[in-house]
Amino acid sequence: MEKVVEMINITKMFPGVIANADVNFDLRKGEIHVLLGENGAGKTTLMNVLYGLYQAEKGDLIVKGEKVKFKGPSDAIAAGIGMVHQHFMLVHNFTVAESIILGSEPKKGLQINMKKAKEDVENLAKKYGFNINPNDVIENITVGQQQKVEILKALYRGADILILDEPTAVLTPQEIEELGNILHNLTKEGKSVILITHKLKEVMSMSNRVTIVRRGRVIDIVETSKTNIDELAELMVGRKVNLKVDKKETEIGDVILKIDDLKALDGRELPVLNGVELELHKGEILGIAGVDGNGQSELIEVITGLRKSKSGKVIFKGKDITGLTPRQVSAEGIGHVPEDRHKRGLVLKYSLAENAVLGNHFNKPFSKGIVLDFVKVKEYAKKLIKEFDVRTPNENVYAASLSGGNQQKLVVAREISKDPDMIIVAQPTRGLDVGAIEYIHRRLVQERDSGRAVLLVSLELDEIISLSDRIAVMYDGKIVGILNSEDATEQKLGILMAGGTLDK
Repeated sequence: MEKVVEMINITKMFPGVIANADVNFDLRKGEIHVLLGENGAGKTTLMNVLYGLYQAEKGDLIVKGEKVKFKGPSDAIAAGIGMVHQHFMLVHNFTVAESIILGSEPKKGLQINMKKAKEDVENLAKKYGFNINPNDVIENITVGQQQKVEILKALYRGADILILDEPTAVLTPQEIEELGNILHNLTKEGKSVILITHKLKEVMSMSNRVTIVRRGRVIDIVETSKTNIDELAELMVGRKVNLKVDKKETEIGDVILKIDDLKALDGRELPVLNGVELELHKGEILGIAGVDGNGQSELIEVITGLRKSKSGKVIFKGKDITGLTPRQVSAEGIGHVPEDRHKRGLVLKYSLAENAVLGNHFNKPFSKGIVLDFVKVKEYAKKLIKEFDVRTPNENVYAASLSGGNQQKLVVAREISKDPDMIIVAQPTRGLDVGAIEYIHRRLVQERDSGRAVLLVSLELDEIISLSDRIAVMYDGKIVGILNSEDATEQKLGILMAGGTLDK
């Protein structure tokens, strides 16, 4: 088959780190090729070289049979390469059509021809089976739809080689299936797709070939039809990985958190929590399942003090904590791993050491009056980095320089190490590889076994079912059902998540 991309002996270095070492990779016309590897393995770096964001120290790049040297993304786009990044790059108050044409606007004289822009977007969406409205505003559409906008943006610019970085990290199970159909439609049209992912189920269902990268080097290239999930996990991590969560029967304790008829509004002043009732016990993991946008995020924000409620109560350890500030909530003994690590979890331009003590920086031993004791801060950060296997050259690098999964590990490490009575974890394994997922799952079970209460919010049904002792399903701002984990199946949860009811 015709090769549309060849990367030969690519070496890319950063200060103190070899991100890619003599990597060979090729992409065939009309295939979906997965780049699989742990966090920090060098997958995104390699694709940033292909997209012109980085220049390699060594190696050759051949696109559609011609040797090329990209000075920047505009050169890659001109060569027919499009990239959808893990964290989308959209203007939130633009419409879908405005976002897609940005920088390549159709003109009518000196004016932008919005009528033609909308027609072009509609035709493009129809051609590839995207269900999207050009007039919708970006901030009002789901994350799954925002991703479609990013893909359409690349196609609008003439991309026939698409790079998708962690495309399923923020999608619901239904949206993942829809994305799979879209990608297969694209390859039928002769487009070629590179997927960067850690999710082995999606690798098996979406791809034709898999290149496994470990610590900057290619370990193997396999045909998807000739491999399986266990083999891929072992190749990726370099050891056997237990993909099932081992957890023993738990000693359920007293109620630690009680949520009583909680109501709240969203950013547009519309009802988003419509009378939530919930109880969480010590020594249990309570999972909250639901399609994105049904009030899960707002529920966490109200509990943690990030959003004001309209009415109702949040009772923690017998005390009404409704309306406390985030710092006060934390001081009461609630840890919080937020769903968006960039927005709420980290200060990207701070060092790992500074991020490791965020929210605790004003307490001893980290605080010396009005200044930080950096010796103590760095000692503490080193301990967390080692214990939670955060892959980094040292504790002084900016959080922004870590891979997404390593950033997540740092946030989880910080919150668990505060020794809270209850920990709220939202999308704890978003963007993590199987090795890191296995570790974080084990840590959450350890927290529960030591008598802590864990409130788990995740869009990954596998994760919810395997980790939780009980599962509450949210739909339209309410808890519509609570199942014991042994009674829960994807099918039952799916019915409740869609607003249906289970037959008694």
